[in-house]
Amino acid sequence: MITSAKKILTRFTKKWQLLLLLEVCLYAFGISAMVYLLSQNFILTISVFIISFLISLLIIKPWKINIQTTTQFVDAELEDLENSTSLFLKAAEDLTSLAKLQRSKIEQKLQQEIKKIKFPVKIKRAISYAFLFVIMGFVGFFFNIKSYFSTSFVTESPIKTISFKAIDAVGNAYQPPKIIEQNLRIRFPNYTNLSTKNTDNMNVKAVEGSRITWSLKFSNNIKKVSIESTSNSYEMLLQDGAYKGSILLKNSGFYNFHFLDTLNQKYTSSLYAIEVLKDEAPKIEINGLEAYKSFNFNDEKLLDFISIISDDFGLEKAHIIATVSKGSGESVKFREEKMLFNSVIAQGEKSVALPKQINLDNLKMEPGDELYFYVEASDLKRPQFNIARSETYFATIKDTVTDNFSVEATLGVNRMPDYFRSQRQLIIDTKKLIANKKKLTDSEFKFKSNELGFDQKVLRTKYSTFMGDENENTDLVTEENLEDFESEHAEHGDEEDDPLAAYSHKHDTENEHNLVDEKSKNDSKNPLQEFTHNHADAEAATLFEASLKSKLLKALQHMWDSELQLRVYKPEKSLPYQYKALKSLQEIKNSARIYVHRIGFDPPPIKENKRLTGTLKDVKSFSKQEEIPIDDQFKFMRQASSRLELMIQNKVKTTKTDQFLFEKAGNELALIAIEKPGEHLKTLQQLKELTTFGEKSIVFLKSTQKGLINAIPNLKPNPSQSNRFKDELTEILLKELQINDQ
Repeated sequence: MITSAKKILTRFTKKWQLLLLLEVCLYAFGISAMVYLLSQNFILTISVFIISFLISLLIIKPWKINIQTTTQFVDAELEDLENSTSLFLKAAEDLTSLAKLQRSKIEQKLQQEIKKIKFPVKIKRAISYAFLFVIMGFVGFFFNIKSYFSTSFVTESPIKTISFKAIDAVGNAYQPPKIIEQNLRIRFPNYTNLSTKNTDNMNVKAVEGSRITWSLKFSNNIKKVSIESTSNSYEMLLQDGAYKGSILLKNSGFYNFHFLDTLNQKYTSSLYAIEVLKDEAPKIEINGLEAYKSFNFNDEKLLDFISIISDDFGLEKAHIIATVSKGSGESVKFREEKMLFNSVIAQGEKSVALPKQINLDNLKMEPGDELYFYVEASDLKRPQFNIARSETYFATIKDTVTDNFSVEATLGVNRMPDYFRSQRQLIIDTKKLIANKKKLTDSEFKFKSNELGFDQKVLRTKYSTFMGDENENTDLVTEENLEDFESEHAEHGDEEDDPLAAYSHKHDTENEHNLVDEKSKNDSKNPLQEFTHNHADAEAATLFEASLKSKLLKALQHMWDSELQLRVYKPEKSLPYQYKALKSLQEIKNSARIYVHRIGFDPPPIKENKRLTGTLKDVKSFSKQEEIPIDDQFKFMRQASSRLELMIQNKVKTTKTDQFLFEKAGNELALIAIEKPGEHLKTLQQLKELTTFGEKSIVFLKSTQKGLINAIPNLKPNPSQSNRFKDELTEILLKELQINDQ
């Protein structure tokens, strides 16, 4: 029993120590996570974690917790133990009879009460601090705080002194000149407000339009120094004991140095990369405005929005280009205006938020007029600034007066109706209303459902004109007259009030199958009667042939049912009728199409007397095989890779043919590397070295071959017949083996 009590105290002590270590780790983790998010440096993160862990460990000191500390803490927390917990740490023979009695008395209480004790550790505070550090790291990462401490326009790499190699072989007794001082000066364009950069690194990465100046000092006198780029050569001039040259950055590429010593010996340096960064156009984002907005004539016609404009080096100006259109058809007129924002942009500001309010009444817009506008901004780039524009936004004032087009008897029939919302658009809007039902109030939901019912009625009315029903009542249904509408709709199937009764085929009516041709009773002597469009007769007023009537009648019936459900605020029950109406309209559209019979091969008739005889006389077969060559833009790179494999296997030296091949391969690789100068620079330099005589190591040849294989783009798929089984996994494995074979 005494042993179990001591074990309880020991476990309590170890758990206390582990919780303190957890607290230490949380502090270290939070700080190191923040450092990693800000620096993206794994080694630095590990170092910060170790340092913060050690500092937290020295502050919290979990090693100070021992079993004596535990007994003192337990006595302080549990009064029922009567400050006697230390008795469990002593041997039984060292205790008096009274002490033994006291220890047995409190042992059971210890086992029951020790679980209620809370450890004096601050885990919640440690978690809060760790979470706070991580949030700070994410904020710094999001706002790219790292860029404030290191510029992204010049990439620094380990500085290497320019080394030259002799183009022609020379004696070992002669010591060629060496570089004793090298400097690259980058002067950025004035509008960037970036300070001039001086570096010893010859790889250039700068903004377009920067001025690059090289300065080289040699240990011995030389005759001539030049800079050789992709397509140009610049001679460096001797000034103040140093050879200097300068260019204006326009395009990315590669370059190296050439010089001629006093013995007319030519030397060339390694290749260096030039990467030009383009100045990006401003970015425009408009908040608080819909792409299309319409107003009624009595509405307050205001457009409020905020334009957020940003640029990498600074903005110069921003404005709004607005176009107002009046009229329609051939009489439409346009008026363009340039509108300024309420606040002025400070020249060179990198990010601004510009509020603007446009009043359509101030633009003298009338019902039926439309407004198109977009935001345009320019930056400080010189000599030609970048211009960006936002998306185009629309605003219109609804026209309450429309002119109906009438067709005279002497004119052609206009079969196309005016513009109206399609059935497909109604389905989309109904689905949207159903999806947003929970977000809308009851009054808003009923209003939108009633609006869709009105749109459905307008669409039905438009199609009704094709059936001769040209006096359709288009009154809106409101909550006051909703009951009247339902009762009217419920009774529209009666024979005397049904507008579709003339086109329906009912089997429960009188005189069902005794229909007679009444043409003889109503014969007219008017010879033009069959060519006129009689609006008084709905049967004769239709613009469609008789075969389309039933389909159009079905569509109208479904539109009736759809409108009813929308009017009673049940859009989900309206959708099936809308789909049926859309299907009927689609069938009408398809029936109006004209299909032309495809003319194909018409074989000659078979002679029955020679059929199934098996005679092959006069039967000749024809086959043609043609190979279409593939235009491979990188054939020299592929040939160079194959040649390098032979050189690796046979250990042969380069020949003049090989030099020509490697030079062509280098030209092809330069076209690929021009986009990413730093990626294939090593392989390009190795190919340049292979154009000179001399024995190359196997490692050098393998490295060059690996770089070529990685740089060669994949060929486009070429349809061909092959009996070899191809497996994607096998192809990947073979390619990896070929690349990584050393």
